[in-house]
Amino acid sequence: MEDEIINRVANSPIVTLNLEEFHHAGERIMYDMADHLEQGVLLREKDFRSFVKAHDWETYRNKNVAITCSADAIVPTWAYMLLTTQLEGVAHMVVMGDEEVLAYALFTEALRKIDLEKLKDRPVVVKGCGDLPIPDLAYVEVTRLLKPHVKALMYGEPCSTVPLFKKPKTSKN
Repeated sequence: MEDEIINRVANSPIVTLNLEEFHHAGERIMYDMADHLEQGVLLREKDFRSFVKAHDWETYRNKNVAITCSADAIVPTWAYMLLTTQLEGVAHMVVMGDEEVLAYALFTEALRKIDLEKLKDRPVVVKGCGDLPIPDLAYVEVTRLLKPHVKALMYGEPCSTVPLFKKPKTSKN
């Protein structure tokens, strides 16, 4: 009788969390306020309001938009707010900032949907490599969310992990 090969990883209570599953596949757009500046430094309210009123905002339907200004100019806060009033409800996500800010917002939105109750007091491995680029900020965010709930937190693959956190055992009096 041959010894049966047992896959201990498959039979373990470890939960693998793959951040690629939380990557929002929607198109990401940088909306540059510099396009509306006169001589690269001045935003004229009347002209900008005319643009906002006439622009076809449906082109941003379900897209992820990061509003920024690439010019070294002071753009009034109300201008960003005015753009947001048009994009909100049309775009999937609207943020002020660059690609990294947008990525953080998208991952934060997705990670908040994790059912933490299913991970309570379980060992969790956050998968470390894959096909999609996952920003470090997503790993930080998932760590912040999981640590209060999980028994242990590791990084890598279930067969080869880097331990990050282990909940201390409570003493029974």
